[in-house]
Amino acid sequence: MDPIEQFKETAKAGWSTFAATELVTASVAPQLVKFAGIEAGHEVLDVACGTGVVALTAARLGAKVKGSDLTPKLIERAKENAALMKLAVEFREADVEALPYEDANFDVVISQFGHMFAPRPEVAVKEMLRVLKPGGRIAFSTWPPELVVGKMFALVGKYAPPPPPGASPPPQWGDPNIVRERLGDAVKDVRFDRAQMRVQTLSVQHQRLFFENIGPMAKLVEKLESSDQEKLAALRRELEALIALYFEDNHIRQDFLMTRAVKV
Repeated sequence: MDPIEQFKETAKAGWSTFAATELVTASVAPQLVKFAGIEAGHEVLDVACGTGVVALTAARLGAKVKGSDLTPKLIERAKENAALMKLAVEFREADVEALPYEDANFDVVISQFGHMFAPRPEVAVKEMLRVLKPGGRIAFSTWPPELVVGKMFALVGKYAPPPPPGASPPPQWGDPNIVRERLGDAVKDVRFDRAQMRVQTLSVQHQRLFFENIGPMAKLVEKLESSDQEKLAALRRELEALIALYFEDNHIRQDFLMTRAVKV
């Protein structure tokens, strides 16, 4: 199998446990929806939508929303959430690098901590802008490389096998300079803002266990548990030391970057 396709298959399996973060990511979904300027009647696409927390937040305002994600289990959960909330959102399994939508079809394309995990940023950006109408807005939330989640993914990179050639580290999407470069002259009126997610947790150790069951960290821990206990212990020490820097009052502070731009 092509290395990039293998990378995606591994990601699909790794992110299947992401539903456990639903209430946490839902807590900041309204911030992205407001930042994107979504209103009733807007045609909206939520890319890498996970369990649909942003898509459903936008639909509740009266927007006409579709959501796509690479991981089937998350799409199943998103559909369950839509049914529970009695909201008509179309969710489907899809790759951000090959979106199954027509050109210039949406007023707003958004992604909350999602599209940043596509292996090839230039392909993901091209697709997201392709389906966006001229004058429409692209908006997304991402993890800066210098803060807790960005550093956690750097730890994964330190202990895991290298990604395939051409794959870029997800936290690069948290650097405004890189974001500007990737969006290029296809957009105008680029704006950045910072916001904060506060995750309730009893201890540093509890948060470490939580991280160990989500996404790439989960796959790495699973591999090290069977192959290298010493390396796993070292990873856990480093992860707890990192979390401790952001732990206070039974919360973890997770600051993030929001980006918004207008398609020319």
